[in-house]
Amino acid sequence: MNIQSLPFDHPDAVKLNDAVQLEYVARYGDEGDLTPLDPSMFAPPRGLYLIAYDPLDRPVATGGWRTQNENDEGYADGDAELKRMYVVPEARGLGLARRILAALEADARAAGRTRMVLETGTAQPEAIALYTSSGYAPCAKFGLYRDYPNSRCFAKPLV
Repeated sequence: MNIQSLPFDHPDAVKLNDAVQLEYVARYGDEGDLTPLDPSMFAPPRGLYLIAYDPLDRPVATGGWRTQNENDEGYADGDAELKRMYVVPEARGLGLARRILAALEADARAAGRTRMVLETGTAQPEAIALYTSSGYAPCAKFGLYRDYPNSRCFAKPLV
């Protein structure tokens, strides 16, 4: 697998983002993740967006991080927020999410971030299993969905 850093508005990123949004709709029965995201949020050194390509050069997995600091949505100074982790169904089970996660953590650490945070939901048990097996622990809720009962927030120190 080939993992590349690309802009959040790259056509392959848009394609994978559309796919993950459809998955959110199917799992949660709503309109998907409405968190406002802008390509500039993932531009180094304040973030990073990765896309994994299979041997046929098809985009099959994605993930990014963006800088967060203390604000009224519950973030803390030094936070790096994980966003849009997704693997297409036919590429699941190959360890791509774990590889992307490790690369994102390393990049956020190198950028001086001290904690990686993420929000997921109860309808994504495989995501929760990935994060907890990667050293993430439940934390105080933050972000757009902090008041939703099926929202789950996790954090991992990067220092």
